[in-house]
Amino acid sequence: MPGLSYSELVKRDRAVLVSAITVLSALAWAYTARLSAGMGSTSMDAMVTTVAMPSTQSWSLDDLVFMFGMWTVMMVAMMLPAATPMVLLFARVMRKRECDGRPFVPTALFVFGYLLVWVGFSAMATMANWGLHAAGLMSSMMGSTTPLVGGVVLLFAGAFQWTPLKDACLSHCRSPLVFLTAHWNDGRGGTLMMGLHHGLYCLGCCWLLMALLFVLGIMNLPWIAVLTVFVLLEKVLPRGRLVSRVSGGVLTAWGMALLATGVGR
Repeated sequence: MPGLSYSELVKRDRAVLVSAITVLSALAWAYTARLSAGMGSTSMDAMVTTVAMPSTQSWSLDDLVFMFGMWTVMMVAMMLPAATPMVLLFARVMRKRECDGRPFVPTALFVFGYLLVWVGFSAMATMANWGLHAAGLMSSMMGSTTPLVGGVVLLFAGAFQWTPLKDACLSHCRSPLVFLTAHWNDGRGGTLMMGLHHGLYCLGCCWLLMALLFVLGIMNLPWIAVLTVFVLLEKVLPRGRLVSRVSGGVLTAWGMALLATGVGR
């Protein structure tokens, strides 16, 4: 933009992006909180009443669409804040390239690619939710799994925290500059692919943590907040890998205890 220096443009971009991410995340959190509050209310609206039926009640197409929308909004609320460092660095690099006379691509396209991955995850989570509900392994359409299923999920999530795949995905999420250097692609298509690529690393790092919602309760707002903070801490704390290791031990012990409870019944 004429009249603005590179540093001024970067500051403006940063303010715009932080504001946009904050507003979008806040709206997603507000919607999630509203649904969570509705699940505990005796005066739920018709849609929430529909999705709170016992596990013997079959799902309709409306139920599937509603659950997919719920998962999508919840993933935006949980995962978009954790992507902020990467988004801000991408915008800064793109602005520098523009000042050097190279083509400029809006950062929104990178964010779109990133969120598209979590939309795909939301579709898979919805189908898993449907399958568990149909099999009678969830207490309600938006409730938690049985102790046996919950114990298995916790054991897998705990073990995954110690795997090389977890470390590899987490390292890319923790090092935005390294990611951009290794995966840079020019143009709009390249930007979209970078967003998708980063989203896939983030998904690889966090998908089993998100699956814990089947154990903790899909609309359990306190646990949603805890998982959101944990994902952020894993990515920004200097000892993020240590956080992963400790959490893996805790989840494994929790899973074994829950599994013992389920077997004892």
